[in-house]
Amino acid sequence: MREKIQFRRLDGILLLDKPQGLSSNNALQMARRLLRADKGGHTGALDPLATGLLPLCFGEATKIAGLLLGSAKAYEAEIALGTTTDTDDAEGQVLRTRPVPALSLAQVEQALAGFIGLIEQRAPIYSALKQGGEPLYVKARRGENITAPVRQVQVDAIELLALEGERLRLRITCGSGTYIRSIARDLGELLGCGAHITVLRRLWVTPFDAPRMYSLEELRQILAEGGEAALEACLLPLGQGLSHFPRIELEQAHADRFNMGQRLRNREWAAGQVTVFDPAGRAIGLGQVDADGLLAPQRRFNP
Repeated sequence: MREKIQFRRLDGILLLDKPQGLSSNNALQMARRLLRADKGGHTGALDPLATGLLPLCFGEATKIAGLLLGSAKAYEAEIALGTTTDTDDAEGQVLRTRPVPALSLAQVEQALAGFIGLIEQRAPIYSALKQGGEPLYVKARRGENITAPVRQVQVDAIELLALEGERLRLRITCGSGTYIRSIARDLGELLGCGAHITVLRRLWVTPFDAPRMYSLEELRQILAEGGEAALEACLLPLGQGLSHFPRIELEQAHADRFNMGQRLRNREWAAGQVTVFDPAGRAIGLGQVDADGLLAPQRRFNP
């Protein structure tokens, strides 16, 4: 019988390099068991086929997971032309095969230009978007007739890295809610041959634009060789997940008032959302500063 894990309070952010073939939730639970963290969540699911950066939040850091969901992201993708699947990736059933026309770099880049900016995009049928309170992929697996929603998404840049026969490699920078599978599908239709994703890797998520990621195997090795202290050293403090917000540092008396939900005023503070730190450099909350320098607590952390 496997020994029961004694979970504990643990705060921080782990930048996981999710392996292919594993759901984001399964990857989260594996990491949570390794760390023995009693509370955890991820910041936006990666498809099982996808690899790369999956920020995991533990303890008090789960309070900022929703903020990271809306962050800008970057991906590298490999796209196979000529075949359409029901999932828009290599894990799905083939729906149609068509010949691939001779394409030049200029033709592909011209087609890709239409996917940059604020665009309307239809989500894949096999996606976690909910319809009637149920994920679309659940309905699709039951064989229901589904009309996936069309939404506006922001695509900041698409770089054509390679065109090799019937394969494309792209680097895409985009906002929250963008489906790379949908870009591959729609690009294939625009080129007249269909397409699907074969490889997808997430490179970074704001504010982790140069992430030091850890694989599950690496975490197991760190635990085996250095124990829990070495494993905990892989965690980033909660405040690093908020580094894209302006920072306000408070002296202890004012930090105590903020922790009690009281408002503070300093006319030198610029208006906007801020991260609030105590004298020890610990993030103690998020706040909103108005035009008169009044800081109102929005969300408080218990470091």
